[in-house]
Amino acid sequence: MAKTKLVIITGPTATGKTGLAVEVARRLGGEIISADSMQVYRRFDIGAAKPSAEELAAAPHHLISICEPYEDYTAARFVSDAAQKIEEIRGRGAVPIVAGGTGLYIKALTAGLLDAPSADDALRAELLLMADELGREAVHARLRAVDPASAKAIHPNNLRRVIRAIELTTLMGAPVSEARGEHGFAEEPYDTFKIGLSMERAAMYAAIDARVDRMMEAGLVREVRGLLADYGAALKPMAGLGYKEITGYLTGAYSLDEAVSLIKMNTRHYAKRQVTWFKRDTEIKWFSIGRKDAIIDVVKGFLKP
Repeated sequence: MAKTKLVIITGPTATGKTGLAVEVARRLGGEIISADSMQVYRRFDIGAAKPSAEELAAAPHHLISICEPYEDYTAARFVSDAAQKIEEIRGRGAVPIVAGGTGLYIKALTAGLLDAPSADDALRAELLLMADELGREAVHARLRAVDPASAKAIHPNNLRRVIRAIELTTLMGAPVSEARGEHGFAEEPYDTFKIGLSMERAAMYAAIDARVDRMMEAGLVREVRGLLADYGAALKPMAGLGYKEITGYLTGAYSLDEAVSLIKMNTRHYAKRQVTWFKRDTEIKWFSIGRKDAIIDVVKGFLKP
């Protein structure tokens, strides 16, 4: 049986993925599955850059606002949810389009996901204490000692992922990077065509700054204030870009102008890490957002029987 054809639109933040996905869906009879680790959460709207009302009306969207802020949404759950939506979309005779910048979700959907053991609470508490006392670099150095490949791939500031990599390496008795390399589907479950959107760095940074300004104008401070009032600051998605910086402003850590500058800076850093991640995937075909007609043409060719 022929594999289901799956169009994937990805790339760093603020490059126009949502707009392109809507255009492809509208012109080729598609439905969009969001591959974004923040957009799954209800009430995380402005800072998560969810599609606008016009974009939602222009094409069917899935996996947006599907869980409560206190739920732990994982890559494994995304794979399960996305696979179900892909089957439903194909059953309607439409084209499934996965669009988003969460690289781990896309990799897990197309290449498999490590069957990881559960958490080691004692080890996790020890590592969090180490981070508090000695700094995140000390925890990253510990990871580098047991799994250099994972340490190279994970930024020291991403404490949650650093700790999880140490935890998995300890629990599995082998570097988690090796286990991940050995784990995957026997063959990829879909016939995928991966489109990557790229921009010159200066243009991408300008687009990021403009989007942050639009988020502020749209009421990001009001959104974060409401989330803090109802849930507090400890929720996993509250550590997301925009939310953690505005939380800092609302708790008196710095001024609003400083918070906005931090959002822009941290988003630029995140975009650079996304570029590094996606450049490792040799299956991605890269385009500039200005080449929409060319992209539509190559997708048409891919979808032909």
